[in-house]
Formats: sequence, structure tokens, C-alpha cells
Amino acid sequence: MLRRSFLVWAGASGVVAAGSVAGFQRWQEITPTVHYPGRDEGHFLRDRRALPPPSQVIHTDIAILGSGVAGLTAAWKLNKLGKTDVLMIDGPQPHGNAAGGAFGDLEYPTGAHYLPLPSPESLHVREILADLGIIQKDPFAEKPYYDERFILHGPEERLLFNGHWQDGFIPTDGVPQWERDEHARFFAEVARLRQTHGADGRRVFVFPTVMSSEDPQWQALDRITLKQWLEQGGYKSPTLHWYLNYCCRDDYGTRYDQVSAWAGLHYYCSRWGQAANAGNGAWLTWPGGLQPLASGIERASGVKRMAGTVVSLKKTADGVEALCFKLENGKPSTYLVRARKAICAMPIYVAARVVDNIAAYGFDPSKHIPEYAPWMVANFLLKRFPDERPSQPLSWDNVVYSEPGLGFVVSTHQDIRVRPPEKTVFSAYVALSDRKPSTARHWMAAAKPEELLALASADLKEAYGPQFASCVERVDITLRGHAMASPWPNFRSNAGMKALREVDGPILFAHADLSGFSVFEEAAWWGYRAATLAAK
Repeated sequence: MLRRSFLVWAGASGVVAAGSVAGFQRWQEITPTVHYPGRDEGHFLRDRRALPPPSQVIHTDIAILGSGVAGLTAAWKLNKLGKTDVLMIDGPQPHGNAAGGAFGDLEYPTGAHYLPLPSPESLHVREILADLGIIQKDPFAEKPYYDERFILHGPEERLLFNGHWQDGFIPTDGVPQWERDEHARFFAEVARLRQTHGADGRRVFVFPTVMSSEDPQWQALDRITLKQWLEQGGYKSPTLHWYLNYCCRDDYGTRYDQVSAWAGLHYYCSRWGQAANAGNGAWLTWPGGLQPLASGIERASGVKRMAGTVVSLKKTADGVEALCFKLENGKPSTYLVRARKAICAMPIYVAARVVDNIAAYGFDPSKHIPEYAPWMVANFLLKRFPDERPSQPLSWDNVVYSEPGLGFVVSTHQDIRVRPPEKTVFSAYVALSDRKPSTARHWMAAAKPEELLALASADLKEAYGPQFASCVERVDITLRGHAMASPWPNFRSNAGMKALREVDGPILFAHADLSGFSVFEEAAWWGYRAATLAAK
């Protein structure tokens, strides 16, 4: 129905129809730049290819192996604790899923693109934000005061539904009253669950998740999917089901009929941070996504960094030894890092190949490695803004009622000016949740650039028709085959992950995977914890 409505709209516009041939020709001229962060290094690890002997040996007190949010937080916390003899090994992409890029002065995300206001339990996040000046007053109060430059301003979000843009993401325009009543019932339940405590006195849904209630009554939610929970609750509204499926795909890269109900509800029930100078549930964002935040944490940490990827990590009589390698023009070189302690801040599926005898820590790779969701992020440099329909103005986040696309974010939305900039970047997100993760990875590896562009631009073509192509100057596509761990049912009872969470010794583990899903608050928590232990 949506596509049909859109075609009627496009055909009714003389300007759009006249530009259709030119728009098609414009797409034929565009060849996107495609990035595969970590692919070449990952294949080296997978295939166990021969490496040359180390060219140097580097000594440090603490080695941080990985430069994503967990590793950066660990470096920042170690510096706060007075530990400065620290070396960070970047991994295949500096800043991991928080990385970004730029077309000249126009920054854009290639991974995560926002951070919800941290709730009262996320003291570690508030401490970081206060240290960076993002929280300007009362960081641990109920409502801290934030730097307004980083608070998302309106219009925040809109949805293309039945051929028209509407405010917000849950469909309302033309939706029957009984469905809207179910929407209201669901959000009333969310409000109740946010304040619900288990028999152990803890709130049920909290960031960091280790502080959530362990009450068996609520842990039972992890044994069913979110779709099953909805069906058990009598929720039948197609638009509510679509919305919750969209949210799971957006946050976890996985459909709601595969996501644990505990994880699916956690999405809503744990994020209720407040601010003295913003409305409830506001977000923090930057033109470059979380890249500016990651860079700020790095600067505050003062950590020394080296390019390279860890091949093996093992304990020695004096601490640990990490063999690292770099690829230059496809040729590897290696070096050794020796340290008193190492913080293994890499995805668990990588750590399983890198850490010597990881089974000794209680982790069995054949049983405990989670499934990983693949992602595509495409950044379109636009030489001008496309013409908008009159119904709803361009928002920061713009979603089309479809799948597998997740809509697009406008990078210059936070650039508050009297007049909008001449150029902008639209960042389109695609979670390949319409197919099995392994199938999606095979497709991503074999797809031609024009096939990737066709999928990445689908929502934008749906929103703007042929006129969009004539606005595009360049396209940059980032493919993440193992973007994030998927919280399938029973992920909270993963014994191997629990074992790694409790490790305290020469090798420490720090990654969002330890919680079972990839969000800033979790990654930062494990980096914070690991740094505290490593500093002893």
C-alpha cells in the first residue's frame, strides 16, 4: 500500500516526473566508495595465515586491546586513577562502532549516531559526560544541566506512512481507534514497568544491565520473544507490531520475533533520563554520530595509541603478551606488547580466537558465542536539499514504513543556523534483518557496489522519488558484517558470558557483548569496571 501511494504521488508531480530520466541517469553515474572495516584483518585471524616474526617488543604497564567505547572508557578511567603507563592497540578500525567520517567539513556517522540521556543508575556515563563538559551542572542530580548544543532539537522524527509524512514513528494517521487504543495500552505498560522492582528490590530494567533485577519472575521474559510477549498480552494492532519490530531492528539489528522479550522491553523501560533544560527522553547527538564523543573521551584519557590488531594474547610469568599485526598494502608486519595486565576490549567472537585457551575462563566458543547482526550505513553527500512534501518538515530521523531499511538521519540537523547549510549529508541505515545473518554476510561480501547502492538508497527513493538522485554528489557505504551481538532468547543465561564478566586477573574482558547487546552505556560500563580492576 505504501509503495502504491507513493507512485500515485510521484506521478502527480510534474517536476518529479520530468526529472525521472535525468534522475535515473544520475544514479548510473554514481559509484559509491565501499568500506569493510575489519574484514581483511578478520580474515587473517580466521584463516591463520603465516605472519613474519615481530620487528619490536613494546613494554607497558597496561595494554588496552581495542579502541571502541569500552577501550576508550577504560583508558579514560585509568587516567582518572593516575595510571598513565597505558598503551592502546587500535584494532582494525579506530573507535569501532562509534567511528565516523567526513566529506570535507561535513561530518557523518558510520556507526552509532546518538546517546539517550543517561538514567540515574548510569553514573559512569554521567561521570564521562561531566568530565567532557557535556553535562555542565549537577551531573548526579535527577535532572542534570546539559550543553544545549548536543541536545537533539526538533523536529526530531517523522514517519512516511501511506504516502504522507507524519510526526513521530508510531503510525497514527488513518489508523483505526482500536489500534490507537492498543498503542496507548502498550505505552502505559512501559510507564509501569519503568518503575517496577523485583523481589530483590532492584528495578527490573536498568543500565547497566548488571544492576537489573534477578527476580526469576522477570528473568522469565528472556525465554520468549518480544512478539510472543505481545501476543500473550493480546496486542493485535498491525501498526504496533510494525513499530516494535522497527525498534528491535534499529537497536539490535534483529527482528522482534527473534529478540528476547526482556531485551525488547529493556529498549523502552530503561531509557528515561531527564535534564534540567530538555524534555523527558531527550537524546544527545552530533553531526558525526558518536565519533566526536569517542574522540573527546580519547583526548581526556591522554592514552598512547598504536595501529594494529591483536593476533594472540596469552598469560606469562610476568603478566601478559600480545602479538599484534598491521596490514600495509596487503603485507603484514608484527610486534609484541608485554604488559602487567591487558584489557581485552574487542568483540567476544574475536576474543574467542585471540585469547589463548579462552575455555579456561569458562567460555566455550562452540556454545557461548552469540549470533551477530550485519549492518550497512550509507552516507549521501547532497549538493542541495531535496524538495519536501508540505505535510511534515524534514526531521533529524526520518523513517519509511518498510523493511529492511531504517530510514535516514540528517547530519546537519544539529547545525543550528538562521539559514540551512547549502550542502548536507543524509545517513541511511539498513539492518539486513530480512534474511539470516550468515546469508546477509555472504551477500554483503559478494554484492557489487551498484547493488549495495540500490539497497542503501531504497528509503530515500521512496521518500523523494527520482529527484533525489540529482541531489547526490557522493556516496560512502560502510558494511559491518558482525556489527552487534543479537539478544536472542536466553541470552541473559549465557554461562560463558557470565564467566567472562566475572574474570579478574592479568587478562580482563571489556565489551558490550558481555551484556548481550551493543549500546554505549553497556560498553562504557565494562570498560569502567575493567580499568578499576586493572589499576589495582
